[in-house]
Amino acid sequence: MYRKILLPVQLPAEVEPLIRFAAMLLDVDGEIRVLHIIPTTTLPEVTREWRQSVHLVVPAHEAGAALDVRVDPEVRAATDVPGEILETAESHNVDAILLTLRGTRRGRNPFVGHTATGLLHHARADVLVLNRLALALDRFPRILLPTFGEVPSPTATAIAEEVAARNPGTPVIALSLSVGTPSEANAEPVTLNGRGPHGTPIALKRSVVPVTLVGRRHRLARLIVQAAARERYGLVLVGEEAERTVAAPLLTRRFLEELFRAAPCPVMAVRG
Repeated sequence: MYRKILLPVQLPAEVEPLIRFAAMLLDVDGEIRVLHIIPTTTLPEVTREWRQSVHLVVPAHEAGAALDVRVDPEVRAATDVPGEILETAESHNVDAILLTLRGTRRGRNPFVGHTATGLLHHARADVLVLNRLALALDRFPRILLPTFGEVPSPTATAIAEEVAARNPGTPVIALSLSVGTPSEANAEPVTLNGRGPHGTPIALKRSVVPVTLVGRRHRLARLIVQAAARERYGLVLVGEEAERTVAAPLLTRRFLEELFRAAPCPVMAVRG
């Protein structure tokens, strides 16, 4: 699916899981670039952090060799972390940036706050954000595609197909959450069958969200999690809507933090 994927990483524990997940979305002759940014240019700190970066570079090479994929790790020092990630993505012409949110907005973690916002708003490549549970599993019992439109995001659907292809037997379920009255919301969901662009079978399930919740964007994350719970969770893939609807969530850092905090299951958000 992707020819080049960029992985911004901060901790050694992130390296192997991110590479493993990225490998599922990589073309046969594709390349994964692992980028670690030292968020300072002060010489003593840079020297110390540069020595520690071996604990990220070595696992990157080892994970690439184990998966038989090309992995090129790189370490840079910069105070503008999102700018450096975007510059690397542009200079290497990557197709996707895959990262995970960690920490809190009050912390000093450079991958929270303005970095995630900068990538979501300004990256030309697709931006894929995983929660930590998605990195912890090798297989997913099912893949869920919640949408407030008629069909899920094309990019999210394509990613779901790629993951399903690497995990034979994993069902893909599109959950269309339409707006209606409370009586309609209590009705049994409608189930249809279809196929994705690459022929993967996709079960299309429709359920109704009470009209009283429309406009309460702070509740959209929990509505998505509740819909996923009814399908016994799985990997929840949330993407930008193909057609913007009144209730459709905006993929912002705040929404992702709320979604990741509410979801007791693997989650992936896709902007592309």
